[in-house]
Amino acid sequence: MSRGAVVIEVTRGPVVESRHEGIAAVVKADGTVVASWGDIDAPILPRSANKPIQAMAFVESGAVERFGLGNEHIALSCASHSGEPRHVETVRAWLKKVGLGEDDLECGTHAPRLPQTVEALIRANAVPTAAYNNCSGKHSGFLTTAVQYGEPTKGYIKYDHPVQRRLRDVMSDLCGIDAHAFPHGTDGCGIPTLATPLKSLARAMASMADPSRLSNKHAEAATRIRAAMNAEPFMVAGSGRFCTRINGALPGVAQVKTGAEGVFCAMLPTLGLGVAIKMWDGAGRAAEVAMATLLDHLGVLPADQREEIVHPPIRNVVGLLVGEMRPAKSWLG
Repeated sequence: MSRGAVVIEVTRGPVVESRHEGIAAVVKADGTVVASWGDIDAPILPRSANKPIQAMAFVESGAVERFGLGNEHIALSCASHSGEPRHVETVRAWLKKVGLGEDDLECGTHAPRLPQTVEALIRANAVPTAAYNNCSGKHSGFLTTAVQYGEPTKGYIKYDHPVQRRLRDVMSDLCGIDAHAFPHGTDGCGIPTLATPLKSLARAMASMADPSRLSNKHAEAATRIRAAMNAEPFMVAGSGRFCTRINGALPGVAQVKTGAEGVFCAMLPTLGLGVAIKMWDGAGRAAEVAMATLLDHLGVLPADQREEIVHPPIRNVVGLLVGEMRPAKSWLG
């Protein structure tokens, strides 16, 4: 089933003020396309939406057992977190467990997501460090994997470092094509980001959702990552975030992950499906509504959350309801 573009509308009163267009694919682990919208062969940069894939090598390495790590660390390795205190404290304690510190992180530093966290730093006369970076959990996983295998920790973000080569090996296994041949750019946190056909990204997610075709090592890691994302949804994102809400509400049913520039992915193990979405204008707000709409379309979205996340309200600065976001009728009818 192939249709026209994904379209998300933003209204103000009775008027459609903005429209976001994109592409989406729903795929089985064997590569069968169940549903698609737009050109799903188009290469897209997955950004942080493929962090669960990037966590595979960390979980497979045996480092979780060696260093006494748990679901919170596995979930954090998949995270684009908000830099809230629990995120930061967990990263710092994790690095200490493996004999490293924040200075070993090569992800850079940025301010935390929430104003209250920024205000707390100001009151404490403190500045954010690399642990506040939304990718610090993923990078802690990279560093831990390097320590586990006795590899250099310096330069782990470089394309030719063993950590990054290992990620491309995993990606190749999950999406069924050679990820080493993908063009690549540099992600916001400094690692390579691979230009992946959207349907191949969805297939990789399906392979994690239904790992029956994978090696035992890959299958066990995928199952463990999915369980951790549901068990520790806060660590994957943070307070009030879409990923936190969905992963917490649908244990064993769905694991979702956002990425920059309008990318969103999902693993749906009860259906054996993977989902990948890309909004061409890079709008994260539209990608969230598109993902919520597809989860609803596939019958896994809780009924009590439908209106709030498929039709999120638009309010002005004084709190008045002035519009909504919604899937356009031209998309799903």
